[in-house]
Amino acid sequence: MKLYIKYMVSLRCKMVVETALIKLRLSYKTIELGTVELWEEITPTQWKALKINLLRSGLELLDDKKSILVEKIKAVIIEMIHYEDEVPKVNYSKYISEKLGYDYTYLANVFSEVKGMTIQQFIILHKIERVKELLLYDELNLTEIAHRLHYSGVAHLSTQFKKVTGLTPSYFKKLKQKRQSNLENM
Repeated sequence: MKLYIKYMVSLRCKMVVETALIKLRLSYKTIELGTVELWEEITPTQWKALKINLLRSGLELLDDKKSILVEKIKAVIIEMIHYEDEVPKVNYSKYISEKLGYDYTYLANVFSEVKGMTIQQFIILHKIERVKELLLYDELNLTEIAHRLHYSGVAHLSTQFKKVTGLTPSYFKKLKQKRQSNLENM
């Protein structure tokens, strides 16, 4: 049996879900971002207990088909941007469509209806979050980050970064360095 979980976007969330399943003595095959595959069907009582347990951690069990599809779309995007070494070079719409086995127009319409934003806007937000992470790690320069995330260049990355955060990437990085030096001087 497959369960779909909203807001499950990190390795930490996977650990929370695993703990909840163990606590309720539910055996599982796999836990992935947004999904859990159980070995057997669960009872309505177990469903309710799991739902309550997950809500305490800010996660939500889904049973609406459109919400489930949106969580699948989000999981593909998050996996693609945050957990792959390099973002795939193929067109995002084609990549998402192939991964999920649905026409992209249908996916885009469902996503917009449920989330109130486009898939492209969601991708941009996550790319900017990834840029922030990479800036904070301080292992790559802006040119390398732009290349890794398939921006046309540093100018495009910087423009998009400023549009989303209100800061330039270099100012964001300076803020991080300033905070670090303030902490060291305490």
